[in-house]
Amino acid sequence: MANRLAGERSPYLLQHADNPVDWHPWGQDAFDRARREDKPIFLSIGYSTCHWCHVMAHESFEDASIATVLNRDFVAIKLDREERPDVDRVYMMFVQATTGAGGWPMSVWLTPDLKPFFGGTYFPPSSRWGRPGFVDVLAELARAWRDERPRLLSSAETILERLRQAAGDSGDDDARLDRAPVARVDAIETGIATFAQSFDSRRGGFGGAPKFPRPSELLFLLEGHAMTGDAHARSMALETLRAMALGGIRDHVGGGFHRYSVDAEWRVPHFEKMLYDQAQLVLAYLEARQATGDELYAAVAEDTLDYVLRELTSPDGAFFSAEDADSLVPDTAAGSADHHGEKREGAFYVWTAAEIDRLLGDDAPIVRRRFGIENDGNAPSDPQGEFRGQNIPYVAQPIDDIAARTGRSIDDTITALANARHTLFHARAERPKPHLDDKVITAWNGLMVAAFARAGRVLVESPRRFEWLHAAERAAGVVRDRLWRADAKRLLRRFRGDEAAIDGFCEDYACLTWGLTELFQATGDRQWLDWALEITGAQIELFSDDRDGGWFSTTAADPSVLLRLKEDYDGAEPAAASVTVRNLITLGHLTGEQRLIDRAGRTLERYGTEIGRVVRVMPLMVANLALWHGGGAQIVIVGDPDAADTAALDSVVAGTFLPWATVVPIRSDRARAALGERWPWLASMSARDGHATAYVCHDFVCRAPVIDPAALEADLAALARPSRIIRP
Repeated sequence: MANRLAGERSPYLLQHADNPVDWHPWGQDAFDRARREDKPIFLSIGYSTCHWCHVMAHESFEDASIATVLNRDFVAIKLDREERPDVDRVYMMFVQATTGAGGWPMSVWLTPDLKPFFGGTYFPPSSRWGRPGFVDVLAELARAWRDERPRLLSSAETILERLRQAAGDSGDDDARLDRAPVARVDAIETGIATFAQSFDSRRGGFGGAPKFPRPSELLFLLEGHAMTGDAHARSMALETLRAMALGGIRDHVGGGFHRYSVDAEWRVPHFEKMLYDQAQLVLAYLEARQATGDELYAAVAEDTLDYVLRELTSPDGAFFSAEDADSLVPDTAAGSADHHGEKREGAFYVWTAAEIDRLLGDDAPIVRRRFGIENDGNAPSDPQGEFRGQNIPYVAQPIDDIAARTGRSIDDTITALANARHTLFHARAERPKPHLDDKVITAWNGLMVAAFARAGRVLVESPRRFEWLHAAERAAGVVRDRLWRADAKRLLRRFRGDEAAIDGFCEDYACLTWGLTELFQATGDRQWLDWALEITGAQIELFSDDRDGGWFSTTAADPSVLLRLKEDYDGAEPAAASVTVRNLITLGHLTGEQRLIDRAGRTLERYGTEIGRVVRVMPLMVANLALWHGGGAQIVIVGDPDAADTAALDSVVAGTFLPWATVVPIRSDRARAALGERWPWLASMSARDGHATAYVCHDFVCRAPVIDPAALEADLAALARPSRIIRP
């Protein structure tokens, strides 16, 4: 019999709708029941593509005897962290503070008034691996609630107060903090030196296993190089991006990137694919392409965008959230019908050597060498024993070596690999696919809009350029139609099926604005800039802390969220504060509205002059110093979008890495008039003598217009010199 989750829209909650556990969704009904029945709450937090969430569900939540204990002694609540990051952050803060670690599934026990008193992550059903068993934990906590309740309540109150203090919630809204100036450029240099201390010069990335692709770190290093000229910053970013592109963390058959690598060599991934990873990595690879001109980075970005268009795009153009790591084991991969119906990590993505030989025939030796295919499997790390005899493709040998060793020409080798990818892709398509989380998250769609739009203005010579811009515009349109309440000037967080729900969080406003500013700079369509300014105004009203310049993650409206936190950590997703500072600087430089830049400065000031020392915590925030100290540079290109001379000027801009410069393309007289209505400085900018024309401006003071690409290149080179743009 289905439980209360059957009526929910979250794919994660629906995965648990047939559990024998009497689950409630997060809400007042569950809270009231806990008070009425005088029971503690068991809160289980996860998401639909979480591997260990699936494991705990199968081991414990699908077990009738465990469910009986849980239903008898607790009120059980299931929560999707992707829908409610506000609730997740509060209890993650508690779990990390009390256990020293965190992650999902997250298991937290609360008093009926939602104060936490015990927590952890994954619990096996019985004690093993040094972890207490879930049944034992339930029994002990039920006993403690019955026999030692005053101690538990006192402990919960004490812990909550400490969390409030750690969150900086003094309760004194009128107090003004002492201000420090915005950190100088040497904070970027300090940050680069910090990364150098943990850089893995042999394998790329930072530190040892597991290795996560944190694009914010790579953006910091690339933008830090552009500001300071530090060659090591550039090489650390490029070597890491190259290592990921060649490693097993990238899907070499279908495109896109997996969540992280369990080993230090980027060989063995945790196989789930998240939309926010694809978006941020595309942005990082595009910046690498601008910084180097190397087509490898462009090819990886394009391949990742293809994956998103094919697998994570809804029929109306919005972007879905994720694909699972686990899938049913196909008989051809398992080698035995005994595994039919069993889900395994990476089952959709791995190959036996026999499959490669059977599918590819004479080209199999080339593919074996290229992708490191071995008869007994190639996984150097296999913690759960799931990859025995299986191969995870990675780039093991360069093409010229393969050609020399197989006696085939380089051109023939390249053709064979292209044909092999096509064959493997279609063979893999016959396998059971991983679960698709098809909810539409505003923040993640904003990041993906940014990625598609940036591709459209960086890879200007690609025939796919306008396809990418169209994808960005479609997704932005869907978010506007379904998740923006224009009358109230409010965003919603999630859309699925026919339901839009959950008030948006600061990250939703920030990431969507990022996408819209990129879309405006790619198309010159004023509607996207107007909407970005409107959203930013709403964000300031709802989330800004004028006391210290920071940004709350949530509004103050929901009493069930015990702490109103500020999220400064640039982790798998960038912090809303970091994205917001970037948006404010960009919008200020696009519009000339100094108040926006001043607000960005107030946020930067709150971190002090030593922010470079904590760059590993907030790399994107430190990267914002490059935009701040770069000053307001604007590049205006006026010309017919289909004309060759416009394309030539666009190509110069696309090939110049200037993170602090904003771009305004004016593609028609009508567009210039529309922009000039709001920003008069644009009204007089026109094509000279019928030729596409570029205007390069600094703080809205413009150089003489140019029509020659070489002259534009010289103007941009002047802006790129660090000595030219560093503020005193």
